[in-house]
Parts: sequence; C-alpha cells; structure tokens
Amino acid sequence: MRRKLKGEGRTALLFLTPLFLAYAVYYVYSCWFLIGTSFTKVSINFSNAVDVGWRNYRLLLEDHAFLTAIRNNLLFAAGSIAVSLTLAFVIAVMLASGIGGRRLYYAIFLVPALTPIALIATVFGRMLQYQDGTLNQGLRSIGLGGLAQHWLTEPGWAFASVLGLFAYLIGLPIMYYTADLAAMRTDVLEAAVLDGAGPLQMMRAVIHPMMRSTHITVTLALLLGSFRAFEVVLLSTGGGPDDSTEIVGTYTYRFVTSGGSTIGFASAASVLVLIVALLVSAVQALVTRTRKGDSR
Repeated sequence: MRRKLKGEGRTALLFLTPLFLAYAVYYVYSCWFLIGTSFTKVSINFSNAVDVGWRNYRLLLEDHAFLTAIRNNLLFAAGSIAVSLTLAFVIAVMLASGIGGRRLYYAIFLVPALTPIALIATVFGRMLQYQDGTLNQGLRSIGLGGLAQHWLTEPGWAFASVLGLFAYLIGLPIMYYTADLAAMRTDVLEAAVLDGAGPLQMMRAVIHPMMRSTHITVTLALLLGSFRAFEVVLLSTGGGPDDSTEIVGTYTYRFVTSGGSTIGFASAASVLVLIVALLVSAVQALVTRTRKGDSR
C-alpha cells in the first residue's frame, strides 16, 4: 500500500480549488438566484422585480395544468419502469446467456441510449406524422390505411405514443442489468441447475430476486430521468394536444418563452421539480451506498 506523502493533501486541494469555485458559481449561485427569483414577479430582463412572497407557489399548486404535468411525468416514468423491470431484464439475461443475434439487440435497444435524445425524439415525431409519417405510410402501402391515426394530434394517441417512446428508451436499464449479471455468483445458478430448474424458473425464481438492488436502482434512475426528459416531449408532441402530454419541463418552458412577468412563476415550478429531483437523488445515493456495503 502506497504511503501518503507529507503535504499531498494540500497539493490535491490546491488543484481542486478551481473546480470548487466553478461549482460555487454555476451551481450554488444558480440555485440561490433561482430560489430568490421564485418569490418575485419579474420578466425575462429581470428588471423591476416585485416581491410577491409565496404567491407563485400557491398559484402553481392550484394550477390544474401543472398538476397534470406532474401526473404525466409520473405516468411516463411508471410505464418506463414497468417495461424496464420486465422486458429490459429479460433482454439483459438473454444477452448475458450468449444468445444469437446480439448485435441486432444492441442496435435496437442500446444504440438509442447512446444517441442524443433530441435526435431520437425528432425522428420519432417524424415517423408518426399523419400525412407523410413512416408508420401511416407503411400501413397504407399494405392496405391497412384504415388503421392510420393522428398519432400526435389526438390526446389519447399522443399520450400513448409518448409513453411508447419512454418505454422504448430502455438501453440504460439493460446496461445496468448486464453489468450486474456479469458479477452474479455462479454457484447459486449452478445449484439451481442441479435442482432441475428450467430457464424460465431460473429467471423468475433465482435471478430476478437476486437483482433486487438493481431493480431499485433502475426504478430511481428512470423516475429521476423522467423529470429531465424535456426533449422527448418537446420535439415529439410539444406537450399537446390540450396538455395531454405536458410534463414539467415543457410546462416551465412555455412560461419562460411566453413573455410578460412570468419568470418568477416558472422559477417556482423549477424549484419544486429541483426538490423532487434532489429527494430522488438522495434515495438513489443511499441505495448505491447500501449496495456497496453489502458487496464487501
């Protein structure tokens, strides 16, 4: 084990000081400014701010559109979590078992996870256009034009389409499961095989329970990610129609770009989302620390 040299800690602190200062300017000050702005009525130029106390927060919690945006965030997250705990888990087990066609699975599910979300959402939106979208054109070309729908302009179909996009972006959960499967104890699996467990029994009764901590990590990561999925909705449906796919990100963006003295209101919405994100991040950090402690 290498001995710590005298003065090494001071040297490291000296090199880390610029990083600490950058965090102080871009994070601490930004949060302080955001919280301060949330108690005011001010426009985008931040001049002539009027102190309104808790009025922005009270109006926000009474706004049906904001509550709908929160609900949609949670529903999209729930759909993504449900698919990840089932389909993503099964795909990860198949990949770990050496199934054929692994490159195809990687291309379908993992490549989108490494591609900018803005690009995926834009392509997705173009595919679901009513007139020239790939999906409707494909249906018409095989004589099923009656099944063509206004996927992005009817509330029910728009919500289902965005939910499908959230469910499709399961590349990150697959990578989580694949990494933990590689570190799984093989003696337990060998014992299950000797006891006569088949592939489905092995997956359901042995592997799935052993990955409980991974399930929790995936759940928290997707829940937190749903509040950062601004591009997914903005570049596909824009939050419409009739706020049916609105999430907190597009809700806040609408007020920031609407003009008028709405910046304080949008800041209040951002503060509430930040609090939720910090709580989820704290739980995720606690779970990660617990997993590390159990693995020792």
